[in-house]
Amino acid sequence: MNHLLPLFRKLPDNPNLSRRDQVCELVSSAISARAVSPNVPLPSCRQMADQLGVSRNTVFAAYSRLIDLGLITARDRSGYYVNREIFSEPERPDADQTDDEQVSSPVKFAPSALIPLDNPLDWRSYPYPFIYNQIDPDLFPVDDWRECSRLALGRKNVSLWTGDSVESDSPYLIEQLRQRLLGSRGIVARADEILITLGAQNALSVLGTLFAQFDQPIAVENPGFFGAFNAFQMAGAQMVGVPIDREGIIPSAIPAGVKMVFTTPSHQFPTMVTMPAARRADLLKEAEEKDFLIIEDDYEAEMNFQVRSSPSLRSMDRNQRVIYIGSLSKTISPGLRIGFMVAHRDIIREARIVRGTMFRHPPTLIQEVVALFLRLGYYDAHLRKLKRRYKRRWQAMRDAISTHLGMLDQYDNKGGTSFWLTGPDHFDATVLRTRLRERGVLIDRGQAFYLAQDRKNGLRLGFAFVPVEKLEDGVKLIAEEVKKLI
Repeated sequence: MNHLLPLFRKLPDNPNLSRRDQVCELVSSAISARAVSPNVPLPSCRQMADQLGVSRNTVFAAYSRLIDLGLITARDRSGYYVNREIFSEPERPDADQTDDEQVSSPVKFAPSALIPLDNPLDWRSYPYPFIYNQIDPDLFPVDDWRECSRLALGRKNVSLWTGDSVESDSPYLIEQLRQRLLGSRGIVARADEILITLGAQNALSVLGTLFAQFDQPIAVENPGFFGAFNAFQMAGAQMVGVPIDREGIIPSAIPAGVKMVFTTPSHQFPTMVTMPAARRADLLKEAEEKDFLIIEDDYEAEMNFQVRSSPSLRSMDRNQRVIYIGSLSKTISPGLRIGFMVAHRDIIREARIVRGTMFRHPPTLIQEVVALFLRLGYYDAHLRKLKRRYKRRWQAMRDAISTHLGMLDQYDNKGGTSFWLTGPDHFDATVLRTRLRERGVLIDRGQAFYLAQDRKNGLRLGFAFVPVEKLEDGVKLIAEEVKKLI
């Protein structure tokens, strides 16, 4: 019996890997930890297969892969051994060391004023995660994305994404954005008026940093997007909250002297109301009269289920006052972190410099894959499928809320992937959130969406991750706890 067998008691618990790759991980981890000497043979294919409960062919394939990687070698009639060259490298520290856990931090931080996204890390294990910014992974077009990745990784395309691209973005992605996504929103833009970002949040950070030099306040919707609050606060900007109503931000309430106004007109974050065309025209007129710029975050513009999408502010703007922000987080995946900004070329030129100092540029490989995904028509097909699925969930969620949560005030919306509800002034959604978590339900507390975090009677229910057949049961649980607090 090979005395190294006790090192390989069982396969790692990683269902995302094939059996072969699990064996590779097991052996390579032992090699990395220097638990195996290059002078001692590894267990044979038969021994390892019997120990782990896999086939000999699986172990043979794993050993062959490790040979290709240069981690082990095969010796005639002697077996498999760790490659001696590995032991000429500096020894790595044990990743499981815990000695430094007892050492106090050398820095003491004051409590952060930033608003955290504080959902539990294991939120997927909850039966009813009605939370923000998550999508149903079953709807992700895996096969189409794999094909685009394969094409981008082809030898003739390698030169497109292997270089440093601080000064530019993928011309193919820029062109597809111009033709498809921006065109569908009525926006005409030149290539030098578009900047690729790491999602909408990154675009806000870039703008906050860029416009900090003017030392003028930024007006934000209140309640509004806490990600914008955080981005502008990090940039040192003073913020002024502007109230909203059933049509979005109130233009006449925007004070004089602000440099920019941040708004989410397609689906106001978090109430999800859509700003009508007349209100948009009023906002543009106010921008001219009070001399401010508008940051238009076109949040979930594609997800309208009852009416056609309203024209974007940027498409109505004749004086280049609107800075448009878009993202593929809701339509493809938030994990890709691909967004874009459209503005006057002078703003884009300066924003590119700021972006370069923050993180140089978004991954060029991802840009090329997204460009192919758009060019080959996969995005359009995926969006149609996504809208059909989400429309069904939206209707089911709306019906469940109307049936079981009638005691709360519901803002009327025509689409999007969440609902905003408010209770009487004494109602505390933070307490509700704690109680619901104990029953397997996660919600977004409304307090985080207010600039001063001084209102606790609102809550947001996102439904994109929850299967349609579970929506009503989850809403019933919420209703049971709401009744106890009202």
